[in-house]
Amino acid sequence: MQKYDYLNWLIKTNCVVVVRGNDAAEAVKTVDAVIAGGITGIELTFTVPHADRVLDQLSEKYGDRADVLIGAGTVLDPATARLAIIAGAKFIVSPSFNADVAKICNLYAIPYTPGCLTPTEIQTALEAGVDLVKIFPGSVAGPAMIKALHGPFPQLAVMPTGGVSLNNLETWFDAGVTLVGAGNNLTAAAKTGDYAGVTATAKKYRAKLDAIMVSK
Repeated sequence: MQKYDYLNWLIKTNCVVVVRGNDAAEAVKTVDAVIAGGITGIELTFTVPHADRVLDQLSEKYGDRADVLIGAGTVLDPATARLAIIAGAKFIVSPSFNADVAKICNLYAIPYTPGCLTPTEIQTALEAGVDLVKIFPGSVAGPAMIKALHGPFPQLAVMPTGGVSLNNLETWFDAGVTLVGAGNNLTAAAKTGDYAGVTATAKKYRAKLDAIMVSK
């Protein structure tokens, strides 16, 4: 698969779940629980200890699932990006834009989704070959900003992360997002070891997302 194949699959997931964890075991169990609930876009953050090994493990585990896309998050520099890509990451996400990370992702034909909050940051990212912009923090930007951005950037593909919940999913999509990024609102139960709770919440997200996609 090439860059745009991964990008298209990523968009088809409708939702990327940001997975953190105090250790590798917690992160893997959280990923398993999320996927069991029907959300198949996974952003494993590099705040997880030995994240590259976890990525390698997950990439092998779900390698035969065409609907599952495992990517890396909190990627701040090109060295980490390359490490993540070698470990099997199919997309790279950052909280901010980094030109050198964009270059390494373009070199390896891997989608790069940097966090942006202003029109200037968005234009800089687009000029560097970014195809999907992460609006971050989404809780600060809000759905109204998505509508405003599509004025000067009508073809902009955006993924808000932060401030996304079951209650406002429809509001975000109505505003024109391409997909959403979900975090603690979906995975909170993992902190107490309640992975069944994570799966149950993921199923609610999946059902809501499916209903939204049907109505679009």
